[in-house]
Amino acid sequence: MARKFFGTDGIRGRTNEGVMTAATAMRVGQAAGTHFLRGGHRHRVVIGKDTRLSGYMMESAMVAGFTSVGMDVVMTGPLPTPAIALLTREMRADLGVMISASHNPYEDNGIKLFGPDGFKLSDEAEAAIEILLEQEPLLVQADRIGRARRIDDARGRYIHAIKQSVASDIRFDGLKVVVDCANGAAYQVAPSAIWELGADVIAMGVEPNGTNINKDVGSTSLDAIKSRVVEEGADIGIALDGDADRLIVIDEKGQAVDGDQIMALIATRLQARGDLKGGGVVATVMSNLGLERYLESQGLTLERAKVGDRYVLEKMKAGGFNVGGEQSGHMILLDHGTTGDGTVAALRVLASLVRSGKPASELLHVFDPVPQLLKNVRYSGGKPLETDSVKQVIADAEKELEGTGRLVIRPSGTEPVIRVMAEGDDAAQVERIVDRICDAVREAV
Repeated sequence: MARKFFGTDGIRGRTNEGVMTAATAMRVGQAAGTHFLRGGHRHRVVIGKDTRLSGYMMESAMVAGFTSVGMDVVMTGPLPTPAIALLTREMRADLGVMISASHNPYEDNGIKLFGPDGFKLSDEAEAAIEILLEQEPLLVQADRIGRARRIDDARGRYIHAIKQSVASDIRFDGLKVVVDCANGAAYQVAPSAIWELGADVIAMGVEPNGTNINKDVGSTSLDAIKSRVVEEGADIGIALDGDADRLIVIDEKGQAVDGDQIMALIATRLQARGDLKGGGVVATVMSNLGLERYLESQGLTLERAKVGDRYVLEKMKAGGFNVGGEQSGHMILLDHGTTGDGTVAALRVLASLVRSGKPASELLHVFDPVPQLLKNVRYSGGKPLETDSVKQVIADAEKELEGTGRLVIRPSGTEPVIRVMAEGDDAAQVERIVDRICDAVREAV
């Protein structure tokens, strides 16, 4: 069935347009609430959000939706996505909701749903909710309408939980760390957690005003933190995105370190301790070929999944892996959480920095990446990848790269763009191939 509401990572769009309206949010609350009304107990949903101005509107609408079908609501205020996954499980809730558009600008918003186990919903559960969205809601009688309340200790609960991911003998004393919270959901918890473990924290992107989330700060806008790390003489920089489920690291020289290098570091350190499960790492089709080659040199495997941390997670659970993620910075460490958590991944990197005594630039250069180029082509309609001319150009490119590189071409699951990625040992060849395919897609649209 074609999806009308759910994309790669929940429901997302421009606020007050299309599917991202208060009316839709209320209907999602009614539909998701109805789907999870199972058993005779008093049902509960945990709702968190990031710092977008539209979060107030979407939260209120979803509270109305859930309570109207008989669910009690617990609101946490701004918290990272992984915190909502954690609290859903810890509070024995039937459902968790994160209102966020992640790394997108403030004009966008989104809805991510978690089941009672703290994991993102399966395709099957989302499909069932889509069906309910097209039906009249099953409203309860007046005496069964749900209640709503806010809790004040949610931040403290999350900080306490994530600090448990660091061994008790590790302190960050002596480390100067720049923490960029993207004016987003982690603006209070991430600097606090790192400071509590002993680091000298320089916080930036911690003054949200409703419209500055991800604006010139955070993991998708790195110029500011790169400069700040160098200016402050910091040991390392930690860049999170708007809902803090992804991490990009900046070394002491001001160079960015992506998710592939972070996964390689965490996996090999766990392997050395005998704690790596599954015999390797799960990443997506976008992860660098250099990561795959490095892991093979260590006797480990790289299992590739479709783009989207939920698909990484599905493969991790199926294969018994405990480390997975995306090049973009989503790090899933199943020993410590049920979804991507940028702050937990940051704590693991900082702990490795302390144990190794090496500078970040040395510690985090685990492998030499293969030349890789990704370009996006925006389109307004149609299916350009299904045209004969584009298919032929892609086929020619695959033949040219055979044995020396990879080609990944896919439509985005969150915006109307075609993503064209190629990698191989010859950088000039890679650039030529990507440009050729992009030109073909533009002509087709």
